[in-house]
Amino acid sequence: MNSQNLQQSHNEPESSDVPPAAEKEIPLPTNNRLNNFINENYSEASIEEWNDWKWQIKNSITKTDRLNAVLGNKKNDTIINMPENHLPFRITPYFAYLLSTLEDNHPLYRTIIPTINELNHIKEETEDPLNEINMSPVPNIVHRYPDRALFLVTGFCSAYCRYCTRSHMVSKRTSITVSNSEWESGFKYIENNPNIRDVIVSGGDPLTLRDDQIEYILYRLRNIKHVEMIRIGTKVPVVMPMRITSNLMNIIKKYHPLYMSIHFTHPDELSVETQKACNMLADAGIPLGSQSVLLKGINDDVETFKELYRNLLKIRVKPYYLYSCDKIPGSYHFQATIDKGFEIIDGLRGHTSGYACPQFVVDTSKGKISLLPNFIKSIIETDGHKTYLFRNYNNQEYEHIEVI
Repeated sequence: MNSQNLQQSHNEPESSDVPPAAEKEIPLPTNNRLNNFINENYSEASIEEWNDWKWQIKNSITKTDRLNAVLGNKKNDTIINMPENHLPFRITPYFAYLLSTLEDNHPLYRTIIPTINELNHIKEETEDPLNEINMSPVPNIVHRYPDRALFLVTGFCSAYCRYCTRSHMVSKRTSITVSNSEWESGFKYIENNPNIRDVIVSGGDPLTLRDDQIEYILYRLRNIKHVEMIRIGTKVPVVMPMRITSNLMNIIKKYHPLYMSIHFTHPDELSVETQKACNMLADAGIPLGSQSVLLKGINDDVETFKELYRNLLKIRVKPYYLYSCDKIPGSYHFQATIDKGFEIIDGLRGHTSGYACPQFVVDTSKGKISLLPNFIKSIIETDGHKTYLFRNYNNQEYEHIEVI
């Protein structure tokens, strides 16, 4: 494969530039509720089209009147007129259907549909809270840690989370269009930095690219000798699970070791379709990890995360990170406290499988800071000894003595 094989195009497929699918997927079984939703809102669509990810992107909801027509009164406080340069909304028909099956004002509505709360800014909020712009030596590369680099291959997502840390760059026209020359500068930077052994391919969402584009990126990275592992960060299996096709799996599994971090927010995202997508990824030999953001009023309680993480393990997704919400403009209504994060980790550790306990982190301009509840009650040093007083998950005390 060479650069001439890669067509430069907008992420959002147009009928004129979408190549025919390499193979047809077997559609998931449908149900009457889904059939009724399609008939009411996409009456000209066949079930084959519904299960085509390119159709899902082309028919995504991006206008308020369309949103109201599809979801009616099941959400409150929607911004009718989006301010200029504000993060727009985009919802796939699939995810709109999932929302329609949930009760009115379900927490997931507020994760994907903008509300008037986004217009309330506080002084602690910044456009780029992780200072990624100043850690970008060439376009689309963020190099914060010595041995790994973040490669932002697109600014397009199939759905825009309202608390996105990269809201300053995703969805912007200058970043949606994928540029071979900008990718090339990224490849060259990684090639010229032999200390980079781990590349995280992110964006935007890299799984919104075409199969040939994804393969080109993986091919180039895998042929850099010092790159030992590749990671892909995505929410596509949650908001557009039909993108996980057999053809895509056949491409990705050629470039192992390859890992995938999937962004989950709530247990009600784990539909039959999403479970199938994750099982396909796992069957292709891809280790899967979940990344979640702690969101006030959305998932900020122990039982929600316990249910989410137990069910993720059933589909072979290891809970990896639980993030404190980054302070982007208009995110105050999402901000849960650090103490709330401690409470959740405390309520998981010892009360469910260790595999279901993620790292709780605050992502900062200085890197990720891992946090744990205080399991050390005291440390006493005497001549020749250091005595630790620990507490366990049930607040029982244990004395641990070291000879020094």
